[in-house]
Amino acid sequence: MEIYEGRPESVEGRLPREVRVYDFLDELGIDYKRVDHETASTMEACEEIDRALGTLMCKNLFLCNRQKTKFYLLMMPGDKKFKTKELSSQINSSRLSFADAEDMLNYLDIEPGAVSVMGLMNDKEHTVQLLVDEDVKKGEYLGCHPCVCTSSMKIKTKNIFEKFLPAVGHEPEIVHLVGED
Repeated sequence: MEIYEGRPESVEGRLPREVRVYDFLDELGIDYKRVDHETASTMEACEEIDRALGTLMCKNLFLCNRQKTKFYLLMMPGDKKFKTKELSSQINSSRLSFADAEDMLNYLDIEPGAVSVMGLMNDKEHTVQLLVDEDVKKGEYLGCHPCVCTSSMKIKTKNIFEKFLPAVGHEPEIVHLVGED
């Protein structure tokens, strides 16, 4: 798996949503490493990619409340199990479930399998609340998709929290997930 510095030399054949991510990161002066790969829409497929990049495997879940009036993007370590009850009590939102693919596309311009913090740049109305497990924030780097599941990036966590999130106007809520059985 070849690791590249920054954006692809040519954007031919790449989706506009992916190119917008590279443009935005470049505009913010955020450095990143990138790999292109076959479709990686499961945690197992992402494990190998994250090992190659030498970064924390980050699980990104797009959630909503039962009424579909609140939407959440949860970033958590890939090795933790997601427990709805554990998160619901911390954010005072009962009956969390996975949001529909239609909502994912509508709010984040992302399709299932490519959920990423990068999608927040497309949430101009700030409808989605970012939830970040404290262990993700502690890591030096994090891995994420550039809004497509055929490329992955390694970015300094500090740059996500100090440059990217302020630029897109999203304030993360830090949560503590135990995730054990």
